[in-house]
Amino acid sequence: MNFPSADTPLYNHPLPDIEQWLREQGCQQDESACHCWHIKRDDWQADLVLEIDSIVVCYIAAGEDGRDIQRVFKYSLSRQDLNEAIFSGP
Repeated sequence: MNFPSADTPLYNHPLPDIEQWLREQGCQQDESACHCWHIKRDDWQADLVLEIDSIVVCYIAAGEDGRDIQRVFKYSLSRQDLNEAIFSGP
């Protein structure tokens, strides 16, 4: 698949490209809510929600006290920046 360049803001990516990018990062789409995605890595797991203007990431039980950590990333960030911010973990 030919993605726009990695320094292109995510809002300039067609939705199928965003979905393919998430799959390539190891995310799995929720079958009942297609805007929700899940990822599980060896040392963390997270839920991602594609909102209107941002990606909301909830790192499950990642806080020091076992609480979830939620972060919001605007689509104005580049795919490269989002890749580094989201998939480096909490």
